[in-house]
Amino acid sequence: IDEFPKVLSGWSWEENKLFEVALAVVDEQQPDRWEVIAAIVGGEKSAEDMQKHYVVLLEDLQYIGSGKLDHKLGGEPQPVCWTDGDNNILGSIGHKLIHLHSLDTAGY
Repeated sequence: IDEFPKVLSGWSWEENKLFEVALAVVDEQQPDRWEVIAAIVGGEKSAEDMQKHYVVLLEDLQYIGSGKLDHKLGGEPQPVCWTDGDNNILGSIGHKLIHLHSLDTAGY
């Protein structure tokens, strides 16, 4: 998983996982949604980067859903192994969410 093609997307595997989780937990109606998602993802990515990445994700999903994707291009599907490192990354997501929630409930 460390070999995620960051060169192609500009996003690491960890950033993508944080982004996916953030999309799932941050309400679409929240006025500062993209800022909150950017805070969860961390790093130097902005709220605008989050919105652009979301648009790319939607375009990818539409392309996949259209049936135009040739699933045989990559050969046989490879099994994905979940590692302790993956658990550590997702654990850090939980800590970030707890921290952000505590700030939100404190009125920040």
